[in-house]
Amino acid sequence: MAGTAPIPADELRAALDPVRAWLAGEAEQPPRPVVGAAVKTSARWLAQQVPGRSVELRVPPHVAVQFVEGPRHTRGTPPNVVETDAATWLRMASGLLSWADAVSEGTVSASGNRADLSALLPLRPLSRP
Repeated sequence: MAGTAPIPADELRAALDPVRAWLAGEAEQPPRPVVGAAVKTSARWLAQQVPGRSVELRVPPHVAVQFVEGPRHTRGTPPNVVETDAATWLRMASGLLSWADAVSEGTVSASGNRADLSALLPLRPLSRP
């Protein structure tokens, strides 16, 4: 992401800490700004790790980022789109939910031949040891 300071792994983990109990089903959903910060930070961290413009990840209403090298997309709907809700994205990013399970449950919409994120999830700094 040009012009944006890199997000350190510690900042990524810190953004996810306030939502972990919610994601595990042990607490109520945190306030929208807290969830939004976790979603934005994690999606932008992924985009900085896998730069490019051929896949667009949408987690409305929080963020849309483009990443993965390949044909650059500039207008209209990109050919490779992944869309999901905040809880699903954060569970996949943190390793609580696999890509395959999210797709089979219908909580992720993925279109295009580059839209399979299974090799990129969970995000390395968030995966369990």
